[in-house]
Amino acid sequence: MWHKKMKALFHPERYHGWGKNRKYFEGWYYKVITADEKSAFAFIPGIAMDAQGSKQAFIQVLDGIKQTSDYIRFPVEDFNSGANYFTTTIGNNSFALDKMLLDLENVRGELYFANPVPWPNHWYSPGIMGPYAFVPFMECYHGVLSMNHEIRGSLNIDGRDINFNGGRGYTEKDWGHSFPSAYIWMQTNHFSQQGVSLKASVAKIPWLGSSFVGFIAGLYYNQEIIQFTTYNGSRLVRSVAGVDVAEVVMENKNYLLEIVVHRNKATELASPVSGFMDGRISESMTSTLDVKLTDKQNGKIAFNDTGRNAAVEIAGKIDEITID
Repeated sequence: MWHKKMKALFHPERYHGWGKNRKYFEGWYYKVITADEKSAFAFIPGIAMDAQGSKQAFIQVLDGIKQTSDYIRFPVEDFNSGANYFTTTIGNNSFALDKMLLDLENVRGELYFANPVPWPNHWYSPGIMGPYAFVPFMECYHGVLSMNHEIRGSLNIDGRDINFNGGRGYTEKDWGHSFPSAYIWMQTNHFSQQGVSLKASVAKIPWLGSSFVGFIAGLYYNQEIIQFTTYNGSRLVRSVAGVDVAEVVMENKNYLLEIVVHRNKATELASPVSGFMDGRISESMTSTLDVKLTDKQNGKIAFNDTGRNAAVEIAGKIDEITID
């Protein structure tokens, strides 16, 4: 079992639940938006185990435009995931880095993903968790499989054929036992300039009987992911959230990143609490993000644009992560 865990440690996309039987969840998040931006969905396959050892596999389906969601349960025996590569199957549904095959009652079809933009992965810093990936007692671990990629294929959803050719996608994952007690999370691939993506989050992180406010952001711009993280010397300058607007400001040694979130209507999703999917969070897929990147060396604005079709979650006791 240990060799499977070691392989997964350096491959965030792979299944990490080897040997886990209680208080554990793992889920992958596939965000897909059509070229005309009239259809936006998130598909979330995963597995959950409660404190008593009850287990279930699941696939959540979020329709960001209609603002509906479905949580589809499967017997845990229907869940399979590879140790030497990333492919997860749940019943007749299959999920990988480059494709997603769906065979649900109301969703059927195949989507293929090309030209992914993964978060850099080094032996000393496996993916977006950085050195925290080596810490064995984290509440929740995170991975970004692709900041941005092209989509081809189609899905039949509720009897309607939807063409995703030329659309844009984003894929990430989480695993552990619970989501943070307070967090802000956002992501968008859609700016006026093509080939730009943003992912950012702020969360309360339990740590050795205490806690700290952790943060991660990446702006994919000019074919480079400009990183702002707790572990790379960056600083969280501001973190506030209201009913309709939130603001996050971060800086690293070279850049100042300012984000203003304009929240739109959200849809309720199941979320993990002590392993099982008993919690509830709300996600919008139609919010907008005003994003400004300033070069600290010369004071010039390097990027200033508004992201559309933004997925946004703001959950928990936000005062615990408020920096003003």
